[in-house]
Amino acid sequence: MPLITAPVVTPEEPTTPPVDIPEIGYATITYIDPTGTRWPMTNLAADWYTLAKGVSGLGAAPYVLTSDPHPRGGARLRHVQPQPRTIVWPLLIKGADHLAFTANWRSLAKAFTRTLRLGADGRRTPGTLEVLRPDGTGRRIAVYYSQGFDGQGDTATGITWDSAVLTLWCEDPYWEDLQPRTVHRETGTPGDFLAPYPTVSSSQVLGATTVDNPGDVDVWPQWTVTGPATAITFTRDDTDDEFVLTMADTVHGALLAGETVTISTDPLRVVSGTGENLLDGLNWPEAVLWSIPPGLTPVTFQLDGASDGSAVDLTYHPRYETA
Repeated sequence: MPLITAPVVTPEEPTTPPVDIPEIGYATITYIDPTGTRWPMTNLAADWYTLAKGVSGLGAAPYVLTSDPHPRGGARLRHVQPQPRTIVWPLLIKGADHLAFTANWRSLAKAFTRTLRLGADGRRTPGTLEVLRPDGTGRRIAVYYSQGFDGQGDTATGITWDSAVLTLWCEDPYWEDLQPRTVHRETGTPGDFLAPYPTVSSSQVLGATTVDNPGDVDVWPQWTVTGPATAITFTRDDTDDEFVLTMADTVHGALLAGETVTISTDPLRVVSGTGENLLDGLNWPEAVLWSIPPGLTPVTFQLDGASDGSAVDLTYHPRYETA
């Protein structure tokens, strides 16, 4: 089986030099608010920057262990449950004068607290804490503001400077690689069925492939299928878990050339390129929308009714315990 690995794309060089951050070492940190605005957190020449002393919560994810008493003494571990992560982030904010300081204070407070506001779609959008290493690699984590943007209240603070000790809440405790990994499989041009001898079937296996997950924990991938196709089968060969999307069972019908359907395993969504919900096309209750564990995993993609241009793209971001 071929081993598929994605090319590593190096992000742009950081605009500010890395600084020493507790628990993770030298890095350049950026906060990205729900509007996409980037706020540098480690630029010591800016009017706000992270106070390294007091930063915490960047290490391994917290866990709750469930055990059962053992008749001979002690206990046996029964279940391990990852818990939401809490990050403590001290921040110094200043300004050339009181009005400049106040403007900076208000802007940053809004950038963090807007993670708690409902958007037009009725959902809250988290911010992102991004950690970029000197070699250009990076990881990120989704964060919600919890508390702490209230200043210290000490003598002389609140005039041209003050510090806030933020608590950021992460529903997913794992860090995600900035760069996605992608496996692409596409059919070639089919030949004549009878010349020189039978060569083409109505079902094509696009890939018996070994997927490499370099992360620390399972990832839940996203699949994009490009037609033509009438049915798609995704199999994890080491466990025999699989799921099948039969297009004839959906409101869309068979995928025509160039049409797409996207299957997200977490959160679970099956959507056509024109926005139709195709979730009922999965082979419930047998369908298992499987994850990819750390290491090497053999998988197979099969398209029924495939032809020239039919393709499957598997995309995932490796996830890690630490920043």
